Amino acid sequence: MKKTFRYLILFSIVVISFIMHYNDFTKDLMSIHAWRQTQTQSVIINFYEEDMNILNPRRNDRGDGDGIFRMEFPLMQWLVAGTYKIFGNHLLISRIFMFIVGLISILGIYKLLFAIFHNEVIALIGAWTFNFSPSFYYYTINPLPDNLALCCSIWGVAFFFKWYRYGQVNLLLFSGLLLSIGALCKLPFIIYFIVPFAYFLIYFLKNGISKKIIFRALGIFSFLLLPLAWYLSVVPHWHGNGIVSGVFDNKVPFATILDYLQHNLISTLPELLLNYGSVIFFLAGFYFLIQKKSYKSPKFPLIVAWGITVLAYFLFEINMIAKIHDYYLFPFYPLLFILVSYGAYNLLNLKNSFIRYFTIILLLILPLTVYLRMQGRWDPDSPGFNKDLLLYKNELQDAVPKNSLVVAGNDESHFIFFYYIDKKGWGYHNDDLEAYKLKSMIDKGAGYLYTDSRKVDNNEEIIRLLDKLIIERGSIRIYSLKKNQPIIKKIIIE
Repeated sequence: MKKTFRYLILFSIVVISFIMHYNDFTKDLMSIHAWRQTQTQSVIINFYEEDMNILNPRRNDRGDGDGIFRMEFPLMQWLVAGTYKIFGNHLLISRIFMFIVGLISILGIYKLLFAIFHNEVIALIGAWTFNFSPSFYYYTINPLPDNLALCCSIWGVAFFFKWYRYGQVNLLLFSGLLLSIGALCKLPFIIYFIVPFAYFLIYFLKNGISKKIIFRALGIFSFLLLPLAWYLSVVPHWHGNGIVSGVFDNKVPFATILDYLQHNLISTLPELLLNYGSVIFFLAGFYFLIQKKSYKSPKFPLIVAWGITVLAYFLFEINMIAKIHDYYLFPFYPLLFILVSYGAYNLLNLKNSFIRYFTIILLLILPLTVYLRMQGRWDPDSPGFNKDLLLYKNELQDAVPKNSLVVAGNDESHFIFFYYIDKKGWGYHNDDLEAYKLKSMIDKGAGYLYTDSRKVDNNEEIIRLLDKLIIERGSIRIYSLKKNQPIIKKIIIE
């Protein structure tokens, strides 16, 4: 394939994606998983404003503490905060940063497919179809650590398969480093190490152990020490987090689990991960895999091991993934688009002209189908939370001094409300704010109450702790809180 045409396709991916996202770059955080986006963005802002120590990610729901809470290694958040030091605190910077990471991921898919198939057309088809995966399209301008984890992991596997072909040790070391960073940024991506593990296991079984291969295996797997060290130190502090225990701490009925499985298979997979326009390519990939006996390739066992491990991860986390956590499925992307690109390529090479033209049409309509499916995700009239937070954001932030400690709710996420009011303090949800709790927060420094609950601010005991109404915007009221009130004791009825 001529370089000019290749670069034209890759450039068109960038331009089309940018144009399609253009109106959304300047919008605030909203829609599906706004809680995770606001959590990530708050960590970014806190790095920028408080402490650039990468080991100290901070959340806003912190009471009067320091807010340090370590989950995934916050490399992405820290890097974005670094750009804030240059350009200032602007959500647009976060969105552009994530968009660039997304473009690098697309290039990574291109390089991965070329390393596996050594076929330029398959690689280009993969980059094109991956770019228009609905979930990828949506998240690629949203602040999530999963984006950087996916990007590094794709490139890690791409470098591994390139090492597989050329045997240069530096490629293997780059692979280990990038796989390690991917796992650091998001724990589930540690399963990508199964690809080199399967390779070395098969090699040892076929050829026996040699010093040269042992050193190479140790070289790549030494990078596992970084994510293992991080997660072994932080996971014990994750209280009530179902991600670690997975189905072993499942509390939903088996029938519900089956419903989750069915939903992910017949809805999430074709509608959000693939794009309806790519479903035929995906199915065709299985067909041509058998028809052309591609399973005889020496690389095939590595991809099978990879696929089995990702499926095992999916089954382990199915109770947490449920029907909504599509970004938990990021580890599936490379495998899905290996099949999609292989299927589309072989359809294009059939002698039947109708199938060829139909394939071309499907490829060309992918931008339209993803746009129609996902554009509603940036609707300010339906942001996925109390839209008064979005509508009156600036007024809510400016109503009280920035450094004030506040009590804020209702917000089940404990992230969204604090992000929009740009404050720190104590969160509550389900109207669960009793007077004795509020009194304790006041004693610890809370100066204001943000509430969208009339049940809370009409509570007679709580009214005694309210000084005056600062502002009311929509459903949200801000009150100053009284100091030095008599201690209100919790009444326990036995």
